[in-house]
Amino acid sequence: MRQSMIGANTMVVSPHYLASAAGARILERGGNAFDAAVAVSACLAVVYPHMTGLGGDAFWLTYGAADRAVRAYNASGRSGYGANRGQYAGLAAIPQRGVRSVVTVPGMADGWDAVLREYGTMALADALEPAIGYAERGFPLSRDQYANTLQRHPLLSVMPDTSAVYTPGGGVPKPGERFVQRDLARTLKQLAQGGRDGFYKGPIGRRIADYLAKRGGVLREDDFADHAGEWTTPLRGSYKGLALYQAPPNSQGFTGIMAPQIVERFGFGEGGPVEHGSFAYYHLQIEALKLAFRDRNAWLTDPAFAAIPVDRFISGAYCAELAGRIDPAKALPLASEPVGSDTAYAAVVDRDGNAVSFIQSLYFEFGSGVTAGDTGILLQNRGSYFSLDPAHVNRLEPRKRTFHTLMPAMACRDGVPYLLYGTQGGEGQPQTQSALLTRIADYGMDPQAAVDAPRWVWGRTWGDETQELRIESRVPEAVRRELAEAGHLVRTVAAYDGAVGHAHAILIDGSGFRQGGADPRSDGQAVGW
Repeated sequence: MRQSMIGANTMVVSPHYLASAAGARILERGGNAFDAAVAVSACLAVVYPHMTGLGGDAFWLTYGAADRAVRAYNASGRSGYGANRGQYAGLAAIPQRGVRSVVTVPGMADGWDAVLREYGTMALADALEPAIGYAERGFPLSRDQYANTLQRHPLLSVMPDTSAVYTPGGGVPKPGERFVQRDLARTLKQLAQGGRDGFYKGPIGRRIADYLAKRGGVLREDDFADHAGEWTTPLRGSYKGLALYQAPPNSQGFTGIMAPQIVERFGFGEGGPVEHGSFAYYHLQIEALKLAFRDRNAWLTDPAFAAIPVDRFISGAYCAELAGRIDPAKALPLASEPVGSDTAYAAVVDRDGNAVSFIQSLYFEFGSGVTAGDTGILLQNRGSYFSLDPAHVNRLEPRKRTFHTLMPAMACRDGVPYLLYGTQGGEGQPQTQSALLTRIADYGMDPQAAVDAPRWVWGRTWGDETQELRIESRVPEAVRRELAEAGHLVRTVAAYDGAVGHAHAILIDGSGFRQGGADPRSDGQAVGW
């Protein structure tokens, strides 16, 4: 087990060491946390291309030391003007891959622009410089990218523009090989020069739209031209004196407030009745998340298209009511819906106390599998989660944002950031967030210990037939047996298994030091000084 990285002034965590290093370089050059966060985000779009990219979405939580305000930025895209359920007549669902799965405009570039305009000190070109270098000159291919490329070789190799980048010559690049993305480097340079309008109203967006139109895609040039993200007020809950912040819908962030507020009624913490790592520790959190997911599945969509009673969901009274429905010895017979699980979470805190917690994704690994010609941009398939059922709350409609799993988290104490935390994984995000929060706030773990400790994920991802509880083998056999006897469908996975996601966290301790933890299940690193 690694020790937490401790910095007196700054901290960067991400799932790839080169992205963390890029953020540190920006901070060393005098940039603030917002400049560094955009640099990290852009680098992840290059060095972790199977998880995230310029063709995907992001959600941001920001804390500005000057105004002492936590804010959220929704950098997720809407469906096209022409998107409608009739386009998929005869199908039970929107295809999960291919051109027809590309339903929503990528929101990533808009998010970079918004964060820098609001809080940054550097130009977009400066923040993109490290990413451009890695795309143009290459970087050592990560073990995680190799494993995912090997797994998805049939998908990647069937489309020439994608195969040329990710499976050149039909092969799978090995870990440590130089991986170059020259087309993407040219696009990033164009973005650095032309800004967000060069993407959405200029040549980049036009080239993507033309590529899709020629292949029967949904998105058109005006869908890009009219895209805009938005600053929103984050949701706020509480846990044992901490203020919990999450992005509002269309993010599933409210589940990350509900679950801790539910388990707070059961006595987690040192000296309390629920010992860390016990049957009760796992069982109660799993049951709390099941109840939160039930409300999420029934209500979550674009709030511009439906009223979502989120204030009720995160109220203390309602969470106490849900806690009363949990049987401390028996699993509730509730189901989840299959969602994508591949994302990248990162966080930055600078010497002035500015803090950024953010997460980004292509939805599935390698998204739609569609690379938009010579742009080098791999497009997301996030819109494939829209329902074709006209009665479903998340039904496909024009200019709509879909149910989104992305949910960066921040906890504040006395009005200033205490913990920045998040993880890869669809269903797993609120589950792992709950684990990190309780391990740090209740059991005194440092961020690295909290991230390293055994984890679990309950629910279904695409292709799964059952509602499994996947739990790492380091959880004692006796505890796993108790969980199975309580009715959980337990499947033991590897000691440090990627199925439970890649989690990272930054803690600002009582001395003001920044403690960082990066997941050993990823290629990540915490960097601070």
